[in-house]
Amino acid sequence: MVGRFFQRKPNNSSRETSNDEQAIQYQQQKKEMLLPSFEDNISKVKKTLGNSADLIIRVLHIGPENSVTIGVLYTDGMVNTTALQDLLDSLINKLKPNDINSPDRTSIVTAIQKNAVTVGEVEEVKDLDKLITNVLSGHAALLIKDEPQAITVSIPGHEKRGVEEPQSATLIKGPRDGFTETLGTNTSLLRRRIRSSNFWLESKEIGEVTKTRVMIAYIKGIANENVVREVHERLDKINIDAILETSYVEELIQDEGYTPFPTIFSTERPDAVAGKLLEGRVAILVDGSPFVIVVPSLMVEFFQASEDYYQRADVATLLRFLRFFCFFIALLAPSIYIAVLTHHQEMLPTTLLISIAAQREGIPFPAFVEALIMEITFEILREAGVRMPRAVGQAMSIVGALVLGQSAVQAGIVSNAMVIVVSITAIANFCFPAINLATSVRIVRFGMMCLAAVFGIFGIMFGIILLCIHLCTLRSFGVPYTTPAAPFILQDQKDVIFRMPLWSMFSRPRLISQNNNIREQINPPSKPERGTRKQ
Repeated sequence: MVGRFFQRKPNNSSRETSNDEQAIQYQQQKKEMLLPSFEDNISKVKKTLGNSADLIIRVLHIGPENSVTIGVLYTDGMVNTTALQDLLDSLINKLKPNDINSPDRTSIVTAIQKNAVTVGEVEEVKDLDKLITNVLSGHAALLIKDEPQAITVSIPGHEKRGVEEPQSATLIKGPRDGFTETLGTNTSLLRRRIRSSNFWLESKEIGEVTKTRVMIAYIKGIANENVVREVHERLDKINIDAILETSYVEELIQDEGYTPFPTIFSTERPDAVAGKLLEGRVAILVDGSPFVIVVPSLMVEFFQASEDYYQRADVATLLRFLRFFCFFIALLAPSIYIAVLTHHQEMLPTTLLISIAAQREGIPFPAFVEALIMEITFEILREAGVRMPRAVGQAMSIVGALVLGQSAVQAGIVSNAMVIVVSITAIANFCFPAINLATSVRIVRFGMMCLAAVFGIFGIMFGIILLCIHLCTLRSFGVPYTTPAAPFILQDQKDVIFRMPLWSMFSRPRLISQNNNIREQINPPSKPERGTRKQ
């Protein structure tokens, strides 16, 4: 769906510069400015919006002898009704007669801004397109008779979901709040954790039709300025009708599009984003999406969970070892089973080989076809479980797997050993904290199974070599994807496979933050002297 209505701007720098200048001049000429005629401005707004039923227009006569006429425009359901009533009361009661009767007519606009408008963010608008955009974004617009400009007041009040625990990244120990679809709520969740004047937020508007607000968040002095500049440049090059979710932005700004592995990290957890901002990364928040993307991203991040930093270092290290082990199981278990049964039966102990041969007696398919049938069946069950209603989906996937597996064994289509291999592979695939990495492993697993069926163990080794080469060629905003393993950085090994104690991780990732690599050093906990006892 996306490919039908987006275009990327050309990469030719000189031609791109001239085209951008021409586009800016054209947009400036294209802007339709507001007129002094009060009635003409209102009729233009109505005509542009097609006399939309949710556009509310109220005309107020204020001042002595009702000498000033003001039109209030807003979208029904998009503004806070209480704040709107306060705004209307202020317009009627707080405007001074001296300001209204002043010979300088521009003082009316100034008086309204300073005295009458006491709520929301105030902006002076002079063109019709900006006026309509603000009205559709939850602003109330004030059109003043005989004035070629308008005042918009931000009083959004649309319905929104409350802060809840994210379903895609649950924890046993840790904070329970998660991002929502409201951009202001998401920025406040980050502000609660990073109360620093160096925490900067910069806003952009992307999408010719949707005009979606996109926020860039980073910590000044810690984040790499080159990365911040690169983020701005890539976002500015997006030429698309609609941005409906963070994935749109992720797909349009990533370094490499032809890879199964995610090169941009996304999460619903504010604590995870705050931790990455403190390492020198840049976060991108999209209005209407509960997921926040963080760049640059490394492959090791997809094995790390927020809970690793809320437990003891030894427990977190053990869990990371388990995740890496599950990665190899999910990637290679069916391939090794196929390779051994097809090409290398001598590698199995005699007792085990006889047991597997007895199970496979009467199976009409080779091991590769047998594994392919089971993998495809499990993928169908997984997808059906996701699309079904939540109360039914989980039960259907579990019961479906048990019934189909047992029935397939009794019918002589697959063996018991193959059911065990596919089951442990599927379980290991759920151990990754990032669901997009689990999807990547599922894709690569089918390729490894084909190599194992044709070339055996040598095919698996060849596939691993190709996979390592591919991973080493990937970049995420200029940073090697396999950092700190390749290139190997010794000081960054404290938070890869091992999770060292917090007091020992006094340096930030070297290739991520190049401005301020040293954190505030924490002294290790002191041990009490032997023989002393707390009274």
